[in-house]
Amino acid sequence: MAQINKNVIEQLKKDILLKQGYKPASADTLKINGLQQVEANFPNGVFPTGMIHEFISNRDEHASACRGFISGLLNSLTGNKGMCIWVSMQRTIYAPALKEFGIEPDQLIFIDVAKEKDLLWVTEEALKCEGFAAVITEIKELSFSQSLRLQLAVEQSKVTGLVLRTDDTKINPTATVARWQITPLPSHLQGGLPGVGFPRWKVELLKVRNGQPGAWEFEWHGGKFLPVYETEGSNINTSVKKAG
Repeated sequence: MAQINKNVIEQLKKDILLKQGYKPASADTLKINGLQQVEANFPNGVFPTGMIHEFISNRDEHASACRGFISGLLNSLTGNKGMCIWVSMQRTIYAPALKEFGIEPDQLIFIDVAKEKDLLWVTEEALKCEGFAAVITEIKELSFSQSLRLQLAVEQSKVTGLVLRTDDTKINPTATVARWQITPLPSHLQGGLPGVGFPRWKVELLKVRNGQPGAWEFEWHGGKFLPVYETEGSNINTSVKKAG
């Protein structure tokens, strides 16, 4: 009887996750290149697509690091043919640099709006378009009701939404599937060569719906994310688990 009850509970958990949009792992499941450690903290070990992810920052250098990390995500989200939209009031990203992340110019559409009140409307309308792999928007604040509207917009289109909040002094509950914080790390020069090394970030999952928060250090190298300890030839695991 105890085993039967356990099986019923496990099946109910799977059904609930499925209704919430979490897909079970399968042969065609999207994998983010090199982020297996992070994906393991999501339900079913799968990066949630067709949902809204929230990224927070309040300093220009942190926002820049976040844009770089998001570009790495787009490498997997867009694949070879997928297109995405980037919505903002002021275009601060250097578009040609996206080629370093495997994003071709014709895969990205920039929409620049003049008023902040128009950001969410444009974002919501873009998220309803099934033809896009992802929609990225940069905004100062995001209320719970606003995040819920964005989440409702993707339930039919299955487009992945990435919201970069540039003011983390007003953190509030949202309906997003995960809250990320990306901060820059010093790059590592290889072989004593001059110049700047590959970009590195501290990647933190501050909140994960039905998952486990955590923190890691990654470098973008060779078209994918690599754990920092691997790029330096160390066996030390830099992954740090936080209390949920």
